[in-house]
Amino acid sequence: MIVVDTNTLAYLYLSSDKSAQAERLLTLEPKWIAPRLWKSEFRNVLALYLRKAILSIEDVLLILRQAESLMLGNEHDVSSVPVMQLVQSSACSAYDCEFVALAKMLGIPLITADKKVIGAFPGIACTIDDFLSKPR
Repeated sequence: MIVVDTNTLAYLYLSSDKSAQAERLLTLEPKWIAPRLWKSEFRNVLALYLRKAILSIEDVLLILRQAESLMLGNEHDVSSVPVMQLVQSSACSAYDCEFVALAKMLGIPLITADKKVIGAFPGIACTIDDFLSKPR
């Protein structure tokens, strides 16, 4: 089980140079969890693709259904206290700290491409490539 941020989910569903790694990550660790916030952030990413006419509304809705199906039952509420403590000790946003707080609370890694999060929380956060390169 791993915590994934919105960027990691986007790599899985939106074609990019990280899509193959995201697919490999899902095969290796099929239980992805995230704070409930993921859905709003993901919708915002898809809104950009829709507005730039990169994806059609039909494609956006299909991707949303697929992502919501993957995350069904894997969304968690995160208490404000640990989030704000992480905000206080870093330069990361409260949004990012929700993902970090969840990973920290469960003692599992957070997979992200956000260099600021990785820099602030190196014992918790790592890239897909770094996670995949660790011996099992």
